[in-house]
Amino acid sequence: MSVDDRFGPDLEEARKNRPLPTISEIVTDPVSDWAGDFSHVDPVWAADPYPIQDDLRQRCPIAHTERFGGVWLPTRYEDVVAVAYDTERFSSRGIIVSNVRPPAELAPMGSVPPISSDPPFPPRRAQAAAARVHQERGAQAGGGDAGVLPRADRRVRGPGPGGRAHEYAQHIPVRVIANLLGLPPEDGPLFRRFIETPSLESVNRPPEERADGFAELADYLLAQIRDHVDHPRDDLITYLVDAELYGHKLRPRPRARHDHPAAHRGHRHHVERDRASLWHLARTPRDRERLVAEPGLLPAAMEELLRAYAPVTMARLVKQDMRWNGVDMKAEDWVLLSFPAANRDPAQFERADEVVIDREVTGTPRSGWASTGAWARTWRAWSCGWRWRCGWSGFRCSRWRIRRR
Repeated sequence: MSVDDRFGPDLEEARKNRPLPTISEIVTDPVSDWAGDFSHVDPVWAADPYPIQDDLRQRCPIAHTERFGGVWLPTRYEDVVAVAYDTERFSSRGIIVSNVRPPAELAPMGSVPPISSDPPFPPRRAQAAAARVHQERGAQAGGGDAGVLPRADRRVRGPGPGGRAHEYAQHIPVRVIANLLGLPPEDGPLFRRFIETPSLESVNRPPEERADGFAELADYLLAQIRDHVDHPRDDLITYLVDAELYGHKLRPRPRARHDHPAAHRGHRHHVERDRASLWHLARTPRDRERLVAEPGLLPAAMEELLRAYAPVTMARLVKQDMRWNGVDMKAEDWVLLSFPAANRDPAQFERADEVVIDREVTGTPRSGWASTGAWARTWRAWSCGWRWRCGWSGFRCSRWRIRRR
């Protein structure tokens, strides 16, 4: 089979005949009780989840809701860690708690590998290769950050410092991920629109509406892949097009899906974390000035900002009926892994609700953390490889903006 054949009519037919997911009833009523009726897309939760999580940690550390077909919410660090690492009882087949459960036939690869994969997929050798290439490409892509920052600065028009921090942060990951994958930088606005489809804010939209959005994104990525086949270049898409696993070229379906989580989760999570981190430095002159005076603190400060402002939630699916840590879980129940809740657990971190930029570095949950070894290393490379490159390239933080010295 030639490279061109992999992306021809047979691929279109395979996309049409994919197994169907399980759809749950959409419930949009306001939350009545966070312990027994929580929703991670409720406006109250979205505005400030930390008081809710703190309260649940004390009175109901593993909350439950019948929304989304049944979801459990562990709020203690030790429980989040236990679920994330337990691949015998919890599956990564679905990564976002929603009203759509990916079909069981997708296991062990999952819907968007490798972040949705269960053992034994991907093979350890493939994991290691993926980690190396992501780190290498991530480091190369980071070289463009210094160039994008001033241009993004001129485009910022957000309402007030907090809004401007959010608007400013949107431009950075788009450019970096475009460089990493080899996508046209001018597609930034289109790219950000695609990102809204699989985001948490859209999980209560009608499934067919979300499916149309996914199809549009898949069409865009497939067109980019075909262009890379015709015009190879030094980027991640070309690398994966040419890559082999056990002597065979990667099949289009898993290869295309590798791009999807890279594009989606990379952008959304970096925007939110960048926004919160920039806003923290804007309103905390002491930390800002200390980082300028003591650049050696940057690694610890990066880890601390990742801990304090991790906006990410991931998901697992319960594999079979069981009693786990005092609660009765049913097969196909969702488990919402709230990394913000784990990272603010006072039993694990002293002064958990404070940002301490010289805090001793410890392991803290991130996006693909504990999903697969390769993805965890990839996320760390992205997060730390470019987010604060401004700190090493002659930039300084000034209010909500980053300017050249």
